[in-house]
Amino acid sequence: MLKNMKASQVGLGLIYLVLIIWAVISLIPLYWVFTTSIQQPEEVQIMPPRFIPSVISQYLPLKMSGQTERAQELVNGALESYRLLFQKTRISRWFLNSLMISLTATAGILFLDSMAAFSFAKKQFPGRDFLFWIMVGTMTIPGQVLLVPLFMVVRELGVVNTPWAILLPQLSMVFGVFLLRQFMLTVPSELMEAARIDGASEFGIYWRVMLPLAKPGLATLGILTFTSSWNSFLWPLIAVQKSEWFTLPVGLKTLQDQNLVNYGLLMSGAAVAAIPMIIVFLSFQQYFVKGLTLGGVKG
Repeated sequence: MLKNMKASQVGLGLIYLVLIIWAVISLIPLYWVFTTSIQQPEEVQIMPPRFIPSVISQYLPLKMSGQTERAQELVNGALESYRLLFQKTRISRWFLNSLMISLTATAGILFLDSMAAFSFAKKQFPGRDFLFWIMVGTMTIPGQVLLVPLFMVVRELGVVNTPWAILLPQLSMVFGVFLLRQFMLTVPSELMEAARIDGASEFGIYWRVMLPLAKPGLATLGILTFTSSWNSFLWPLIAVQKSEWFTLPVGLKTLQDQNLVNYGLLMSGAAVAAIPMIIVFLSFQQYFVKGLTLGGVKG
């Protein structure tokens, strides 16, 4: 028995070791983006590249040795790419555009998809299952096929070159309906009946009963939606040609076209674009592993 316990602990330790190594390897590209963005201008193109920027490895020794001016020069050089990014480009406007569109698209999808999921999960109407699976079948259509029809629609609506051209196609998502429906199917119907007995309306049941119990699904869908909208590149590139309405990915592409050798500037822009994603994920990561907890039936 003792041998079995030791073998189990060794096996568990190996699993954790493999997972830690895999996590470190996965984070190397992100680490490279941030470290390159704070390298000195002359460091960016050094071969072989430096894994640790000089501002990290040399700042404290210089500061402790009394070379304050040299230490400050390192800091100024490390921030030069960010200073150039915010002074010479429209990064602030692009950031706000992406934030506005992503937040609005996420809110719209959570509201509209959750209502559709509630209907498909708990309401009875003719052709419910047939309509649901037809809708799910549209997920097999490649997104590139829809670009021309979508552009024709937004052109007829007269919203080309405005944020509405980017936002409107993102206000609903079939996958979101499918995901939330699966969560809502696990909610006991007795809870709905108890709410009806208490005098709740259908919208009240949806708002006060279904949504709180589907919170893990809503959080997961919200993260996926925000990430997808924030990183969207092809459709915003097609729908908007005015730089004042560029989203962050499209705006960063223009930096790459104009500054092919300024990798520090490009990496600083990529770092700014990555920060909201990191914050969103760290804030809501618990919902990826947290199970759906259902309340008890009134009685």
